[in-house]
Amino acid sequence: MSNIRLFFSDTLSANMIDKLNKNQSHYLSKVMRIKENEIFSLFNKEGEWEAKILEISKNIVEFKITKQLRQKHNTKELWLAFSPIKSNYQNFMLQKATELGVTKFMPIIFDRTVVRKINKERLEKIVIEASEQSNRINVPPIESPQTLDNFLKKKNLMNLIFTDLNSDNRKVDKSKLTDKPICIIIGPEGDFSEAERDKILSFKNVQPIKINDNILRSETAVISAISIVNYVIT
Repeated sequence: MSNIRLFFSDTLSANMIDKLNKNQSHYLSKVMRIKENEIFSLFNKEGEWEAKILEISKNIVEFKITKQLRQKHNTKELWLAFSPIKSNYQNFMLQKATELGVTKFMPIIFDRTVVRKINKERLEKIVIEASEQSNRINVPPIESPQTLDNFLKKKNLMNLIFTDLNSDNRKVDKSKLTDKPICIIIGPEGDFSEAERDKILSFKNVQPIKINDNILRSETAVISAISIVNYVIT
């Protein structure tokens, strides 16, 4: 079977016939050179399915679902709250965070955030591509940017892992984690302000953790923090 995987946002079911969009059709027919009667897979949050190409006409691929390969599965909810950063570094950060299992991205505008707008459509494409390549079924959504105050109103929705350079704690205490989603919060390039730090530390279910003695770039801090949390919860 081909190892080509594509995200398909609409409903998938056995024996259904449908068409890929223009970009996906171009990718299969022109980039991957896949031919009629060859197979690939389509996935979304409901599972993964084997698909057979019926026809390539006017550069649009028509396919038929032949069988289900994987059913949807329950994944541990791991969210990432982060400050937007420059495009190239941000693209890399979201790609690697997706590969490492983040299930939701939550951009936050902090006092010292430099980049205050995001291209949500572009970032969603990066996350979809990372999901396709890393064998994930669920594609993590990206929320619209919000303030820290609005984010902290979710006090009953999550456990918060606070990456705090000033903390002496270096371990995540698994016994303090509830069954709610775990959210890692990463600060801006200029670090959290003192007022922001105080607000975060007053959060109901927060664990501050120092992930390194050195000052890390945002994308490095994200990878380090996710790896630490994954080790604890796996």
